[in-house]
Amino acid sequence: MGGDKAPQAIVEGARDALAEYAHIERLYLVGDEATVKAEVDRLGFRDRRLEIVHSTEVIGMGESPVQAVRKKKDSSLTVAVDLVKRGDCQAIMSAGNTGAAVAASTIKLRNLRGVDRAGIASPLPNEHGPCNIVDAGANVDAKPVHLLQYAIMGAVYARHVQGKENPVVGLMCNGEEEGKGTDFTREVFELLKASHLNFRGNVEGHDLFETKLDVVVCDGFTGNVVLKSCEATAKITMKWLKQEIYKSPIRKFGAMLAKGAFLAAKERGSYETYGGSPLLGVNGICIIAHGSSSPRAAKNAIRVAAEAVRHHVNPHIEEEIQRAEALSGLAQ
Repeated sequence: MGGDKAPQAIVEGARDALAEYAHIERLYLVGDEATVKAEVDRLGFRDRRLEIVHSTEVIGMGESPVQAVRKKKDSSLTVAVDLVKRGDCQAIMSAGNTGAAVAASTIKLRNLRGVDRAGIASPLPNEHGPCNIVDAGANVDAKPVHLLQYAIMGAVYARHVQGKENPVVGLMCNGEEEGKGTDFTREVFELLKASHLNFRGNVEGHDLFETKLDVVVCDGFTGNVVLKSCEATAKITMKWLKQEIYKSPIRKFGAMLAKGAFLAAKERGSYETYGGSPLLGVNGICIIAHGSSSPRAAKNAIRVAAEAVRHHVNPHIEEEIQRAEALSGLAQ
């Protein structure tokens, strides 16, 4: 029930996911049963693997996450997380209130063994494949050890789900030199440098798109600002480009000839391709989809959830966290 285009886009994405991914054994649509069923019927959606789970409440985008999770016990988001908690399913995907998804997952599912704070891994388009920025908004008051754990979890995700053999990790900073940044980032730098990770060093904004990087770590405040700035830049660039093209018939004609190139470039940077961002570190799989997710984005978010389950991301995270603790003596 969450998201700008819910439930239509979510139901349609679920239909397409079940049609394309045979390895998904069961998919639950959680929300007001009458509303969801009406959409299922409108699409002629019939699949024995589909089940509708009724809930009576919805958490709005503007509500306080923690308060909403505690007060609205029968919200679609809360009920969905409860399905994972009880073991009825293994993953949740939500395009609703991001803070509520983080709160519900961390409160109800708890963190994995050895993980202090969960972090959102948001993939950004990079010339060498997706670059995951962790944390993109789950924890704004991070400690240096949290960023080390983000790096470990992000590297696990990049290796096992995205197929990166030896993921390259960078630390978001205001300069590439080792001594750059704040006391906080310099402490994180030393932790990453001493770790077993493939640490490249400090990186800057342009590196997110041009440099071979698989994971870039930062606190949730910085990550969220970076992510939203990137989205806004891409959106306004396309708007300005369209405005300039329509100023001249010659430009319009040229744009028609280059239509394929424009569409290809748009596809490379589209969030719909990536589907959703995993909340790494919780004892279950939680995929946070974009609030304006289309059916295609919803389908790919479900795909990402299934891949995280199939590739046993959480057991691998626990193994790597324990390995890091053994090497550095960071056990709390």
